[in-house]
Formats: sequence, C-alpha cells, structure tokens
Amino acid sequence: METGYITTPFGRRPMTLALVKRQIKTEQTVTESSVDKWRVFRDVGGARSRLGLQDRALAVLNALLSFFPSTELSSEKNLIVFPSNAQVSARANGIAGTTLRKCLGALVEAGIIIRKDSPNGKRYARKGDEGNIEDAYGFSLAPLLARASEFAALSQDVAAEQRRFRIMKDRLTIVRRDVRKLISVGLEENLPGDWAAAETAFMEIVGRFSRRPTIGDLSASLDAMTLLHEEVSRMLEMQEESTKSDGNDIASRCHIQNSNTESCNELEPRFEKKQGEKFEPIKQTPRKPEPEVFPLSMVLRACPEIGNFGQGGSIGSWREMMMAAITVRSMLGVSPSAYEEACEVMGQAGAAIAIACIYERAGHITTAGGYLRDLTAKARRGEFSLGPMLFAQLRANGTPPEPRRDCLPT
Repeated sequence: METGYITTPFGRRPMTLALVKRQIKTEQTVTESSVDKWRVFRDVGGARSRLGLQDRALAVLNALLSFFPSTELSSEKNLIVFPSNAQVSARANGIAGTTLRKCLGALVEAGIIIRKDSPNGKRYARKGDEGNIEDAYGFSLAPLLARASEFAALSQDVAAEQRRFRIMKDRLTIVRRDVRKLISVGLEENLPGDWAAAETAFMEIVGRFSRRPTIGDLSASLDAMTLLHEEVSRMLEMQEESTKSDGNDIASRCHIQNSNTESCNELEPRFEKKQGEKFEPIKQTPRKPEPEVFPLSMVLRACPEIGNFGQGGSIGSWREMMMAAITVRSMLGVSPSAYEEACEVMGQAGAAIAIACIYERAGHITTAGGYLRDLTAKARRGEFSLGPMLFAQLRANGTPPEPRRDCLPT
C-alpha cells in the first residue's frame, strides 16, 4: 500500500484537523488482511444514513471502485485510483461536474476516501521500468480497508434499527386500529364509561403523529396508545362483568326447580310464614337509578357558560355537550376516575349536566372533584337527582323551566 507523510489538498481546498486525524487513523489501522471491495461498498451503502451520504455519493464511490483493477483491497497493493472527472462522471451515470465535486467532497468528509493530490492537482500515476506503479496521485481507497469492520458493524446496526422500526410501526398500527374500533363500540352502544374522554385522548395521540417519525417518536406514541388500549379494555371488561352479574341475578330469581312452568312473579318470595316461624324481610340490592330526561335546550339555558367550550363556541348536540364537559372537567380539576364514576351512575349525559351545573357555581364550590363524588354517591343511593339542581339553576338565571321531553340520548 502507498504510505507516507500526511498529505494536503491542492489549491484552495482547506486542510482540517479532522482530515489529519483520519489520515493518521487510516495509517495505524490498516492491517495485512484483504477485503472484497464490493462487500465493503454494500456495507457503506447500508450505513449511509449514519455516514451522512446521499445516493449520488454512493454512485460516485461505485465508479471509483470500478477503476481499481482487483476485486480485493489489500495492503500489499497500491490503493490509489486516478481517473479524471470526465471518466468518473461517465461511470456514474453522467453525473454533472458540480454534483460530482460535491459528492467527492462528501466522501472525503465521511472518511471513505483520502485525497492524494499531485503538485499541479492532476490525477496520474508514474510507472517504473517493469510497468509497476511507483507513485500515484488521486484518491486513496485505504480507508475502505482500514474501516471495513466498522462499516460492517454500522450496516448491521442500521438494518437492526430498521427492523425495530418496522415492527414498532406495525404494532402501533394494530393498537391504533383496535383502540379506534373499541371506542366506537362504546360510543355507539352507549356503554357505561368515559368514552368521550377516551376518544379525546385518542385524537390527541394521533394528532402528535409525525409525517416522518423517528423510532423514538414511534416508541412514545406506542406507549401512549397502549395505555389507552388498556383503559378502554378495562371499561369494556367492567361492562361485561356487569352484564354477567345482572344475568346471574335474573337467572337466580327465575330458576325453575320443578317441572311446573311458572313466571318470575310467581316465584318471588311471598310474605307467608308458618306457625312458629319468624318473619325475615328479604334483602334486595338497590337498583341503578334510571337516567333522567331533559331537553338539551333547557340544559343550555340553565348552564350557558359551557356553550363556550363547544365547537365554534356553541353546542348543537348531546355529543358536543359531552365533549365540552370533558374539557370543563379538566379545567375544574375533576379527576378522570371521579368523572368516570359519575358517568357510570348518572349516564354520560347526566354526568355532563352535573359538570355544567358545577361550572356555573364554580365560585361557590371549594373542590369540584369532591363535590361531584358526593353527588355521585348520593345518586347511587337514590338520594340525588339532577332535576332539582337543574331547575334551581334555571331559576337563578331567571328562566322558567320548560316541560320535559324525551330528548336525552339513550
């Protein structure tokens, strides 16, 4: 291999400390082994993103390697190629001169090749009497031999990262699809749970997606979407457990223990007692209160402030009312668990009405979250209904209540 002292570029091209270090490192790391030049080229191509190289720079490197007569790069051979720009351009698919010079500079900066310029900047070789090259000026391919193992490791690392990227992207696509469809089921079937808040969280996560995400972006989005998937699945599991519990209660009441066909009413325990027996009242589980029915227009007249949080500063449907309630809930400092519990007891529309009323009286309520939990607990015991609170708010606003209509979403 051609060795010697540190060389500097011809003309106005500057010499930098980085170029000095690369030449010294190349001199120190070149061994007596040999490598296949095309295998090294493929490794450089695989690691081009880490090396800061564009596709055109790789085309120029391919052209330079084609001027090296042997397939093997070895320390025992002269590793300098000396084609003219016109010759390189011809083998690089006719690349323009300006682009060619930029690509050559990029290869030098990346430490792929080293310039060895002649006194006049021309590229040529001097041969001895036996036809062997004694001295050559052009581009040294020695870094490809010296850094062959480094390029191979970089290429493998990039390939592994690309595999991780594809796997993570596939997982995110699946989780995103699952969450979207599960939320749709909850909303369409009007199941218990804070489905509007889940949809809002879903849209926030999707809104943070980047057009050209990094593996870090995908990882963050996947973590957030997975947590949302767990929360949505939990709400569905709670609904399933509730359905099974209700079904078991009905089955236990209507179970027929003989061949006679009797209705559930006939099998209800009767208040009869035999002589000498003590009467014991039957314990009954309190039923979940039925959702109250109020016109949306009446709710908005009683609680006009929540209308500012609708789309375009107004609310035109119960769905928009529920979405606005989620925003107001966050502003009031009501925890998601407290709001979700209110939705389970009062229904999603009922919880939204409660939040709207609390917001109207926010200046008189110390802790909105605690107040909502207290209302929820009373509603669960059958000691609270939304009507009086809503009518009181109407009277406070100087608006008489209108007759009820079956307008609340079912």
